[in-house]
Amino acid sequence: MPFLETTDALGRPVVLDRPPRRIVSLVPSQTELLADLGLDEEVVGLTRFCVHPEGWKARKQIVGGTKNLRLDRLAALRPDLVLANREENERAQVEAVAASGAPVYVTDVATVDDALAMIRSVGRLVDRAARAEALAGEIEAGFDALGAAEPVRAAYFIWRRPWMTTGGDTFIHDVMRRAGLANVFGERTRYPGVTPEEVAAARPDVLLLSSEPYPFKEAHAAELEAATGVPAVLVDGEPFSWYGSRMRLAPPYLQALRDRLVVA
Repeated sequence: MPFLETTDALGRPVVLDRPPRRIVSLVPSQTELLADLGLDEEVVGLTRFCVHPEGWKARKQIVGGTKNLRLDRLAALRPDLVLANREENERAQVEAVAASGAPVYVTDVATVDDALAMIRSVGRLVDRAARAEALAGEIEAGFDALGAAEPVRAAYFIWRRPWMTTGGDTFIHDVMRRAGLANVFGERTRYPGVTPEEVAAARPDVLLLSSEPYPFKEAHAAELEAATGVPAVLVDGEPFSWYGSRMRLAPPYLQALRDRLVVA
């Protein structure tokens, strides 16, 4: 009997004969999750964007970026589980990895609830179900404890030249909603490009400029403020977009940010 039989977010069957011992993670959020589930030597490969936990990049094989994998390096690791994500990784490359014979588990996370389900699923995959359940419960309680208040109208920016914000079918949107930040571009999808005129017309109370993927600085906030007439603040992108175990740190950050915006 196999150790585990399941399906991933693409509806593909994933069968593991035993708990995985050679894991490659193609998703930064999920790399850190593996560490917080108590794994280390079992994780043999990751991407250059997997900055957490500290020290892993120096000790693990780097298999490229999330969207430009080095398939030769990945194959040489002989993984018995590869973790990928529908949004963060290129489908053709993921399919090429699967075609090589490595079991690939693809996740798809668009909401906080999706993230909690993902944590539990990955926990079962790597034989850490109890730890994953405890972690998911801690995160769920933290988000449930966020105080309800009159929403602050906000636009969340991820890119410059062109200015790109966040639509209503994203994980960031759901985190904003739970934090009492009403996404003024919530009727759009994915990561739409917007003009300063469109931003002003949407009447946000504040513009949130993320630290990632574009590393916004104070000069960019001043530029956008001048173009739109709306106050702009820099925010840490990880509490808004990292959907693994780092979510434990998100609720207190989001609550403090929401309180600061209301006072301001």
